[in-house]
Amino acid sequence: MGGKGKHQQQRQKKRGGGDKGRQLRQQQEEEDDDDLPWYAPPPPPLASSEHNGEKIECAAAAAAYLQQPHAHDVAIDKYSLYQRSVQSPRGDISYLLKFFLVYIGGRTPLRLREDFCGTALICAEWVQGDARRTAVGLDLDIEALHWGLQHNLLKASGDAHRRVTLYQGDVRFPISRAKLIAAAAAAHCCNHSLSDAFEKQTSLISEEEEGDEEDGEDDNDHDEEGNEEVTQAVAAGAGAAADIVCAFNYSCCCLHTRNDLVLYFQQVRQTLTDEGGIFAMDLYGGTSSECALKLRRRFENFTYTWEQEEFDVTTRTTKISLHFRIFKEQQRVLRHAFSYHWRLWTIPEVTEALKEAGFQEVHIWMREMSQAQEQQEEDEEVDMNNGVKYEEVDSFQQVDAWNAYVVAVSPQTL
Repeated sequence: MGGKGKHQQQRQKKRGGGDKGRQLRQQQEEEDDDDLPWYAPPPPPLASSEHNGEKIECAAAAAAYLQQPHAHDVAIDKYSLYQRSVQSPRGDISYLLKFFLVYIGGRTPLRLREDFCGTALICAEWVQGDARRTAVGLDLDIEALHWGLQHNLLKASGDAHRRVTLYQGDVRFPISRAKLIAAAAAAHCCNHSLSDAFEKQTSLISEEEEGDEEDGEDDNDHDEEGNEEVTQAVAAGAGAAADIVCAFNYSCCCLHTRNDLVLYFQQVRQTLTDEGGIFAMDLYGGTSSECALKLRRRFENFTYTWEQEEFDVTTRTTKISLHFRIFKEQQRVLRHAFSYHWRLWTIPEVTEALKEAGFQEVHIWMREMSQAQEQQEEDEEVDMNNGVKYEEVDSFQQVDAWNAYVVAVSPQTL
């Protein structure tokens, strides 16, 4: 924690003489970033419909987007790079299972709901771990959902993709208000094109909302059996209670008001089974989280940069941008591949909101992260986990950087 270690000093000398060399390298990298074009394509053109007075984007538009020429490999790279640099689904799932065993026990958890699921990577990993498992993913980002369906779920081993249901919707409201994106791979997904499957799902949803039963029967007589399977999957996905609900990648920081936070936690509480279940989310903090910061990590064939703007102490908000530099035949840069406006909730604030939402127990698991200053200086490939495990804590003294799992327990009520 104190002075710089011997190996770190040697790395600095090798890279060009400490602070001066580091400043020159950083200046050159920033100039390179400015010179190279931003290749990320524009957002997909999304159709919309009215649902309970709210404007919601339709799945058909995203399906069409995937067929268009501008949806080239860079659009795919953005999500692939994010998953490789930010996510650790196996690690998250191992902790989820541990939390369930410690606080619930007595049975094996089989039903997962992943809120703010993005590309549904955790859903895909979850169902591949046990043939009895099912998963539901919920997110507002239609492009991420369809990318995840195409690249994570449909490429999963065995019948795993048939046990995942994806929805586009707001986590603060019941999932019955969300749009179906994928249910059991839309029945014939393995035998027909992906766009055909999307069209089938969208057709079913439109028929339910408009109440056009006669037209629906005419349109679907040729494939009644397939539609019935999708409809059953919709009902099962929307109504099934979960053993575990998770919200990772600091997603709850997207909710800026306490009312929204409590509203979301109430939805989670209602989603969990009466047999007893858990909710797990993650938070980050430390002195480095409340200042401007740029962290760069080098991987095998790309560099990932986390850029954090100044921290507003009056609202506890900050803006985060993720950038990627891809090392291929022609070097490419994805600037602002992902951008977020977050409120950094404190552990006491989250704990109080969970208890107000009806959770009786809240447990905190924490680990100290590598010092942000050291990570800024590092230009070698970095081990994201550093072998440090999370431990349950009752108190934790402030450090430069920390990460936490917040685990809320909903006990058996049967």
